[in-house]
Amino acid sequence: MIDYINGTLKEKSPDNIIVEAAGIGYKIAVSISMLSKLPQEGMAVKIFIVEAVAGMYGGVINLYGFLTNEERDMYLLIKDEVPSTGAKKAMEYIDKISKSFADFKTAVSSKNAAMLNTIFGFRKPTADKLIAALKDKIAQVSVLGEEKWSNINKGSNQLIEEAISALVALGYKDPQARAAVNAAYDETQTQSLEALVKKSLQFKD
Repeated sequence: MIDYINGTLKEKSPDNIIVEAAGIGYKIAVSISMLSKLPQEGMAVKIFIVEAVAGMYGGVINLYGFLTNEERDMYLLIKDEVPSTGAKKAMEYIDKISKSFADFKTAVSSKNAAMLNTIFGFRKPTADKLIAALKDKIAQVSVLGEEKWSNINKGSNQLIEEAISALVALGYKDPQARAAVNAAYDETQTQSLEALVKKSLQFKD
């Protein structure tokens, strides 16, 4: 079983990369979000690997790659625990989750389907399925990075909640309002309610 491949990045495309190690070129499927984090072709790279058997008789082994152990662990949890989720579909989920693994973990643990919809783009049936399958197991998976949207989704900031209420009064649905305020809010700057609402209006779909 391959744990990781440490070699030279020879090629990269939207669907996969080729890493050469010890004279062997390994074709590895990666997420679209991971491509932007890779070095230039010709440079050294270390890719953590998941092997997945494909084909009717199990004759093909595909390699799926990740930049960290934590990302790989999340992928394996989703692939193994979420019903009707194969290796390729789990990679599509990881591409969405890569916006913030910490916030995804919080959303699942707190059963926040609205957050999975507005922040990560999961449709409600998929969000409900992820929560049902992972809520009691995701705590065991370590994630890297800080939460980006904790203030908004925990409702700990009165200004944010008032801005969301204002957008709802203007015709937004609650999930859309939260997503718009999330995009507009900057916790490093002092914002008035009026300024936050005006900025949030720029993010209406």
